[in-house]
Amino acid sequence: MLRSLYTAATGMEAQQLKMDVISNNLANTNTTGFKRVRAEFEDLLSETIRGGEAPDPRGGTNPTPLQCGLGVRAASTARNFGQGELLTTNNPLDLAIQGGGFFRVQRANGEYGYTRAGSFRADSTGRLVTTGGDALDPEISLPVETISVTVRSDGVVLATVSQGGEPQEVGQIQLYGFPNDGGLEAIGGNLLIQTPASGEPTAAAPGSDGFGSLAQGYLEGANVRAVEEMVEMIATQRAYELNTNVIKTADQMLQRVTNLR
Repeated sequence: MLRSLYTAATGMEAQQLKMDVISNNLANTNTTGFKRVRAEFEDLLSETIRGGEAPDPRGGTNPTPLQCGLGVRAASTARNFGQGELLTTNNPLDLAIQGGGFFRVQRANGEYGYTRAGSFRADSTGRLVTTGGDALDPEISLPVETISVTVRSDGVVLATVSQGGEPQEVGQIQLYGFPNDGGLEAIGGNLLIQTPASGEPTAAAPGSDGFGSLAQGYLEGANVRAVEEMVEMIATQRAYELNTNVIKTADQMLQRVTNLR
């Protein structure tokens, strides 16, 4: 009887975590470059009451073991790196990646971060930085007198510094990929960082070696589908209620046992 109480408690905890993940997805429906997260679970080690080779009262052996599961636990959270919808901004420094790859930025502490959010701005020195102030890497600086910027689909950045003048190349945007994108760790601010699970990054020009191309004047929206998340939320709520019902029923059965005379 007590086994069912603990098993149902693990189910409630698992569904609570799933609800937390769903709520984060819904909260980031309008976050640029956000990727939907899915909670993954695995069953706990089953308690073996009788092994498969244990003798039975009839003199034979049991062909299958007698086991009882002990519940569920969270295994991991998997991030879905599917393409998000491209949103028109008409801002020449807004860039969207069509396909695979990440922008790399240098954070304030000198370490690198990786992002799909291509909402860049020029700082006081002309460097391209994110809305959080992290500089794009490799660094690209626009001349102070720049009047227009063109970013080609292959990442080449061209700046026009005078009316009617010829655009001049000021840099090349690189994209980065990992052997295991799912191993990247989210640290907030639309940033992911490298971990031992993600492997070492490889760099290439946009549109080459399996990397996506760049679209100027667009941003990639979140790949969260609100309707799907709402359906998952309802299913999670029902599963949570079922686990609470198991606890209530097991408690009632225990009360009946203690009231036996």
